Order: sequence, then structure tokens, then C-alpha cells
Amino acid sequence: MGSLFRSEEMCLAQLFLQSGSAYDCISELGELGLVEFRDLNPSVNAFQRKFVNEIKRCEDMERILGYLLREIKKADIALPEGEVNPVAPLPKHVMDIMEQLQRLELELSEVTRNKEKLQKNLLELTEYTHMLRITRNFVHRNAERESVRPQYEEFPFLEKDVVMDYSSMQRLGAKLGFISGLIQRAKIEAFERMLWRVCKGYTILSYAEIDECLQDPYTGESTRSVVFLISYWGDQIGQKVKKICDCYHCHLYPYPNSNEERADVVDGLRTRIQDLHTVLHRTEDYLKQVLNKASESVYTWGIQVKKMKAIYHILNLCSFDVTNKCLIAEVWCPVNDLPALRRALEEGSRKSGATVPSFVNRIPSNDTPPTLIRTNKFTSGFQNIVDAYGVGSYREVNPAPYTIITFPFLFAVMFGDLGHGVIMAVFALWMVLYENDRKLKKTRNEIWNTFFEGRYIILMMGIFSVYTGFIYNDCFSKSLNLFGSGWNVKAMFDHGVWTYQMMDTLQSNSFLTLDPNVTGVFTGPYPLGIDPIWNLASNRLSFLNSYKMKMSVILGIIHMSFGVILGVFNHLHFRRKYSLYLVFLPELLFLLCLFGYLVFMIVYKWLAFTARESEKAPSILIQFINMFIMQEGSGEPLYPGQAGLQVFLVLIAVLSVPVLLLGKPLYLYWLHKGRNNMGMYRGYERVRRSSEEEISLMRAHDLEEGNSLDSHSSSSDGQSEELDFADVFLHQSIHTIEYCLGCISNTASYLRLWALSLAHAREVYQRSCIWSFFFTSAPEL
Repeated sequence: MGSLFRSEEMCLAQLFLQSGSAYDCISELGELGLVEFRDLNPSVNAFQRKFVNEIKRCEDMERILGYLLREIKKADIALPEGEVNPVAPLPKHVMDIMEQLQRLELELSEVTRNKEKLQKNLLELTEYTHMLRITRNFVHRNAERESVRPQYEEFPFLEKDVVMDYSSMQRLGAKLGFISGLIQRAKIEAFERMLWRVCKGYTILSYAEIDECLQDPYTGESTRSVVFLISYWGDQIGQKVKKICDCYHCHLYPYPNSNEERADVVDGLRTRIQDLHTVLHRTEDYLKQVLNKASESVYTWGIQVKKMKAIYHILNLCSFDVTNKCLIAEVWCPVNDLPALRRALEEGSRKSGATVPSFVNRIPSNDTPPTLIRTNKFTSGFQNIVDAYGVGSYREVNPAPYTIITFPFLFAVMFGDLGHGVIMAVFALWMVLYENDRKLKKTRNEIWNTFFEGRYIILMMGIFSVYTGFIYNDCFSKSLNLFGSGWNVKAMFDHGVWTYQMMDTLQSNSFLTLDPNVTGVFTGPYPLGIDPIWNLASNRLSFLNSYKMKMSVILGIIHMSFGVILGVFNHLHFRRKYSLYLVFLPELLFLLCLFGYLVFMIVYKWLAFTARESEKAPSILIQFINMFIMQEGSGEPLYPGQAGLQVFLVLIAVLSVPVLLLGKPLYLYWLHKGRNNMGMYRGYERVRRSSEEEISLMRAHDLEEGNSLDSHSSSSDGQSEELDFADVFLHQSIHTIEYCLGCISNTASYLRLWALSLAHAREVYQRSCIWSFFFTSAPEL
């Protein structure tokens, strides 16, 4: 639980792995997930490392597994359910897996190729059958047209239509040729125009669309095709027609010369199609058997290959000793998990049967360790939100635990509605209760996966929205009168402000004002949230505007102040006491003297002025502007001595800026110069005192003074580092500018809570009015 508030304490460890047991030891460490390996071969190319061939073999297996998975999904075969987490296979079993995968790939590719050939043949025979059936109708139509034509025409080709028909060509003694086939429906118009332009009218094109869609065996898409029959005059025209058909990717089929030949071809096609259907059905059954066999192990093989590839990738990060019998690795490991690391190495050595066990040594290092924050299924979502803005430095305070409260609460301030909050909470609770359902976790819908991964965030947002819905007294833009309103209309009559003689006037006036100064009109605040009578008031929007705007500013400044205070724990943990006075204190003074004072004025005005004195209350905005220009307003002050206090606060805020800008760099510069002057004395002291305990005490004293690693301390070889004053000053300047401008811009940004809250309430109100209109108008319609 400690790592949730602050990252784990890490250490650098050196692993000595025997060559025979290195694979098993890395496998055990991978199952635990405790360490992060460092690359000890940064100058070696990735293709020149020792285990590059094994990684290539794993990539080949991944390629085969990807091919198998695609074919299994294409065949709509379900993979076995259940959580499977097999360990990485032993190196001696890798070749067996490789052989099985290659055999499955070869068998599957051969069966798939045969299936595609059969489907292509079936498609060609089907197209040929459609072509014979449709072109037969073309011939019959022309024969009927010839029988109807008058017999006394001497020049039948001298007609208005410039395209010659079959009879015209035959009467001229032309040698006719026929080309038939199929073309895609989208290409037929361009195809017809091309024939006309190239062949100069010496062709006759007849075409008709096929009723059914034909499926492409390669793409699986259904296409609309058109059967065409081209009659041409002369061999040269025929060659041109064939070239045009090739350009438009037409499927050409031989055209029978007689009806008897056509009938024989149709009978043969019918027999071959039946045979192909039988063979194709058996091929699909066999293909399904192969895929079912592969689906039983493909998921397990995929996990094993990924683990095996990761192991060899880690082994490439290791270096060999001079004897090439031992691998040396450096890892970052949590200090508390060092015993588990040693047990994992012992288990790996035992599994491999190594005579010499692998072991681990903790080594000192001045490098900054990586940040490790342990999370669970509840905190992981909030941690991801924090990490999206940047991962904290090593051993810094982790803001994620506080985000568990602040993030859903700020959302609820913007979208506070009891009805919407209940819907969100119920939906998220359903996902939480069924979070172990495989169908919910293993989906390809990215939007759903986003919702499911953030189910606990949605649950918290729903719960907080219910709370703020009670505070706003808002349920689908309707108020709930649970405890009775604190405003009483009868008191206006009892005290004579309204009389029964004025009843006609009261009834005709749509807007009436309740005076809280009259005794009994306002009996007290509503027990929980906003009084429901405000939902009927004409000044409801102005009241909620003022309330939510001031509430947003108060929440924002409290939130920012809390973030600044969290920095105290970092300064104390890293023993940078000077940062408390030179960084934290100026930051807090700048924030509180300006914007903290704004919160004070808001609260003071709420408490100091009653309803009777509300007309005399000065504007907080005007008072805040006068504070910066250092002049008194024309009206009465908010409280006695306000002008002097405001000038004092502005001066404190202005003076805190140069302290924040120059304090830390100048102190570090002075500290560095003072340490150099005492360097010889401290060196003599360390040589004279041979006790390690005394040396450690001196180092602890240096840390107390601020000579830590973070404040440019001395290096491990005993020689002092040079302080780069310009670099320190530049970083502190950027921090100062960012902080001062951020205080102003972030305070304004928190007004989004107010704006989005009003926008949400308005939208819900409009929708509720629309639904109310439909429901109330339904009987009349």
C-alpha cells in the first residue's frame, strides 16, 4: 500500500546466469514481472547480437500463427474459452512447435489453394452456363425479328440505324464471327463506346445482365456481371475486338456454332458443376477439420512464442564474461522483492539442472532508478490518468490516490444530476459485477474496451454525481421536495405585505417577490442542497450562476493549494530543507495572498451580510480589481481596514516572486562555493576516520545540509561536481514563470466547472421539456 502513495524503493542488482540455466532463469523472472533489465550492449547492432537467429525463428512462428488465426476467424471457428497462461517452452521443445506449425501451414495453404482453384473453376463454369443461356435468347430475338421483316426490301441496310444487324451482313456475303463472354456491370457502358469508336460500326453488341450475383473466389465480394455477344465482320475487326476485351478484363468463352453443339456443351457443364460442388464440399469439410485441429492449440502457442521471443530479447541485453560460460545482466528491482528474485533464480537453476547456481549481487549506482508504482484493478485507471500527464520522478509523491477522489468529484460538479448519476452508477456496477466475463473483456470494439477498462472510474463518477445531484437538488432537471421548502408564502399575508383585497392583482401578476426580511417568510435553509422553490423562481439562473461560479473558484484554489502542499513531502523525503523556505513558502504565499484572499472575501461576504444588508454588500469582483490597482472603491469597504490589508498582501505576493526565482539558485551557488573551500578539510577528515560508520554519519550530515544527489552533490569517486549555475537558474526561471502564470490561468480554468454545469443543466432541462410535451400531448394526438 505504501507504493501507492510513493513509488517503490529500487536498487540496481547484477545477475550472474549460467549459460545452461539462463533461459529458465529469465523465464521465471518474466513470470514474476519484478525487474527491468538494462542494455549492457548499447553499441552492438540489433542484427549482430548473439540470439538474433532465435528471435528470427520466433518471428517466423508468429507469422505462421497470424496466418492460422486469420484463417480460423475467416472460417468463424470459436477459440477455446478460459484463461490460458502457459509457461515459455523449453529450448528443446521449440523445434517440435516449429515443425507442427510448418506442417499446419503447409497443409492449410495447400487445401486453401485447392479450394480457391475449385471455386475459380466453378465460377468459370457458372459464367459459361449463364453465357450460353442468355446468348441463346439473343439468337431467338434476331430470328423473330427476321421473320417479321418484309421480303421485298432490296437494300435492307439503308435504314436510319447505322448499326448493321445479322441479316444485313449475311445478305452482303460477309464472313461473320462471334465473341461472347462476361464483363463487370460498371464497365459495360465504356466498353460499348470503345467498340463503336474502334470498329466503326462493323460490330453488333448485344448484352444482358445476369439475375444473380457472382462471388469472386479471391476477394469474396459479390459482383454484378453482364453477358455480351459481339458479332463482327472480318478477321481484322475480330482481332481489335479481342484486344478491347483483354483491356477491360472480360471473361471470354467459346461460342457454339449450332444448337446441337450448344445443347451438348450445356449438358457437359451441368455434369461438371455437380461434380465440382461435391469435391468443393468435401474440401471445405477437410479444411474445417484442419482449422479445428489448429484452433485447439493456436492460442497457447501464441502466448508461448511471445514469451520465448521476450526471453531471447532479454538475453540479447546481457553480456558474456571472458569465458563465455556465464551471462551477466543488470536489473532494476524493488528492494522488498530481492528475496523473491533470489528464489526465482534458484528455481530456474533447478529446472535446468545446472550444477552451478545463478546468483544476484546488489551494486551501488548513481543513476536515477525507474519509477515503479504498484496498482490493482481499481487504482490502475486513475494511475493511467495521472501518467497521461507525466510519470513522476523516482520516490516522488504519487498524486493518483488523491485523484481517486478529486477526479470523479470535479466531474460530478460539472455534471451533477441525480438521475444521470444513478444511470452511470448502475451501468458501471453491472460492468464491475461481470468483469470476469470473457465476452465483455475479449472484444474488438475499442469504444467498449475504453468503457470497460474505466468501469471503476465511471462507478465513482456516478456515485459522486448522485451526491452533487442531491446538493443541486436536480434530478433530470426537476427539483425534489423531500424536506419541505424553507420559504413560506402565507407569512406575506399574515404580516400585511399582501392583502386579500389585492387577490386579483396577485393572480394577474405572473412574478411575485418573496421578501426574506419579513418574519416567517424564510424559516431556514433547506436541510440538504438547494431549496426546491428556486426551480420556480424567475431569478433561478442568476442565483445558480453566482452560487456555482463562486463554488468553482473555491474548489479550484483548494485543489491547487493541496497540490502545492504535497510538494512538502517531496522536499522532506529528499532532505531538501532549503526548498521549504525558498520554493514551497513563496509558492504558497503567492497563491494564498492573491487567490486565497479571493476565497476569504467570498466566504466573508456570505457570513457578514444578511438578506436585509445584501443591497449594501460591495461587489467582490470590483474589490479584487481595486486590490491590484491599489486604490479604494467609491462604495463602502467589505470590512474595516480592507485597503491596508490588500496592499500588504499584494506586496507579499510580489516579493515572493524574486525569492522563488533567485532563492534556490543563489543558495546552491553559495553552498557549492562553501563546499569547495572546505574540500581539503573534509578529505582529510575522511582519510583520518577509518570507520565506515563515521563516514556514513558525515554523509548523512551532508544530506541534512542539502548536499544530496538532487542538489548537485559530490560524485562517487570523491571529486566534487561543477555546479552549472546557468542551468539551475534557467530551470528555476521556467518553474517560476510557469507557476505564477499557472496560478492565474488555472484559477480561470476552474470556471469551466461552473460553465459546464450550467450547460448540462440547461440541456437536460430542454430535453425534459420536450419529453414532457410529447407525453402530455400524446392523448390529444
